[in-house]
Amino acid sequence: MLGAPELPAHGVQLLTALITTKSYHEKSIPLRPDDYEDEPLDEQSYVLPWSVVTLNDTADVEFYLTTLTDDRIEDVTTQLVEYVS
Repeated sequence: MLGAPELPAHGVQLLTALITTKSYHEKSIPLRPDDYEDEPLDEQSYVLPWSVVTLNDTADVEFYLTTLTDDRIEDVTTQLVEYVS
């Protein structure tokens, strides 16, 4: 969760990126079993770092599956910045 006075919608914000099992996206980031903070997903999965959504309320999260390690989140963030800049 992110929140800071500098952000336009200060308060709780959840920054999310799409995870898919489709491997044909050229710049997707493959996830390895050690990339997960919690239990890995059942199928080989990939992050699409250009597909992000900001949620402003934890009530918007209907189902929690897992989270990635800080190192892998940093990889996703770096690729997102490269993609949008």
